[in-house]
Amino acid sequence: MNITDIATAFSNGAFAATYPYLSDQVVWIVVGEKTYAGKTAVTKQCEQVQIYFESVQTDFKTIQIITEAHKVVISGTAAFSKEGQLISFISACDIYEFNARQQLEKITSYCIPEKGI
Repeated sequence: MNITDIATAFSNGAFAATYPYLSDQVVWIVVGEKTYAGKTAVTKQCEQVQIYFESVQTDFKTIQIITEAHKVVISGTAAFSKEGQLISFISACDIYEFNARQQLEKITSYCIPEKGI
């Protein structure tokens, strides 16, 4: 996978496919929430998010992908439904930074929930 494929997989919740590309020192900053430092902490959080994704219906839409040098930026939306009812709608932007070996070193995620849902 190239860096755009790795970033897209992560943004769309296909976390396990990205694990081989995480550097041991990877940092995932979820702005306004928490920072996960190290491959173990990041994969553990991915597994927790995956459990949530499996409990709801997800609809991820990619709006834009920008790739330049060792960085990828992905903006999009995520709709989460349960029993046909929309329970959450998120607008998101993820910034991915890779090293020269195509290992993911830093993820910065901005997740903005739609109010009134």
